[in-house]
Amino acid sequence: MTRVQLADTDLFVHPLQLGGNPFGWGADRDQSFAVLDAYAEAGGNFIDTADAYSAWVEGNSGGESETIIGEWMKARGNRDEMVIATKVGMHPKRKGLDPANIRNCVDDSLRRLGTDHIDVYYAHRDDDDVDQVAVAETFDALVRSGKVSYLGASNFSLERLQKARKISTKFSLACYRVVQDRFNLVSRAAVDPQKQAYLRSEGIAELPFHSLASGFLTGKHTGGDATGSVRGDRVADFVDDQKALGALEVLHDVAADHGATMTATAIAWQLTHDFIPSTIASARVPEQLTELLAGTQMQLSPDEKAALDGAWVEA
Repeated sequence: MTRVQLADTDLFVHPLQLGGNPFGWGADRDQSFAVLDAYAEAGGNFIDTADAYSAWVEGNSGGESETIIGEWMKARGNRDEMVIATKVGMHPKRKGLDPANIRNCVDDSLRRLGTDHIDVYYAHRDDDDVDQVAVAETFDALVRSGKVSYLGASNFSLERLQKARKISTKFSLACYRVVQDRFNLVSRAAVDPQKQAYLRSEGIAELPFHSLASGFLTGKHTGGDATGSVRGDRVADFVDDQKALGALEVLHDVAADHGATMTATAIAWQLTHDFIPSTIASARVPEQLTELLAGTQMQLSPDEKAALDGAWVEA
């Protein structure tokens, strides 16, 4: 069973982190349970969600994904086997990193997840309106209380991440151990070489989201048809972009040489980066997991990695 250490924590996780974004909208409760069962049966143990998932859907209020994951873990009796990551700060009715908001939201997430602790708790995005020392002190208190094991920062600029780490060091507070950013073969601006160097120097793990560029890197929507994809409209950002299509051709060629799918190859490319121990991808049905999991087993040659690295497209 494949496990990798998550930064300098005591957590050992599967290199495919299952995204919980679709649970409660793209996949109903039964479908979500089926995906979660298939993931666990394949050895998966790392699940990503957020309190905001999926407040954007009519009839939903947010927290649906957490609730489904919590109900599944209770039904399967496997909480201790799972590493759960969730986030605070982007719920439309509970935005920001005000200390009181963080304290209230973490308790709600714990209740929905049916657990007494969250393994990785993220600031879902930076908040310029709140003092970073206050934010750091609030997150540190959650770690000291045992409600949270480790901290993460999602969608932080390099400058703000560096400042946050300096504050944590200065005041001996719990620091961000992992980060999340949009990073894939055709969107790399959020994790440029300077940020990569910083992550390496500090031992911070990057866990990228949008690993398949909203489905574009599956190669199934190059004609502009996003039928069957709940995020199909986002593919339009790439299907008319000649640079993106050129990168897709390189991906296709590498995949063909391995007799693999483009999906698996896109995942394999991400995992060639030494600062990425695990990458996030979601599935609406169990069958979609097969290609994602296959990517964690692929080994790309140095030449193949170089070719894909060179298929550069700025976001």
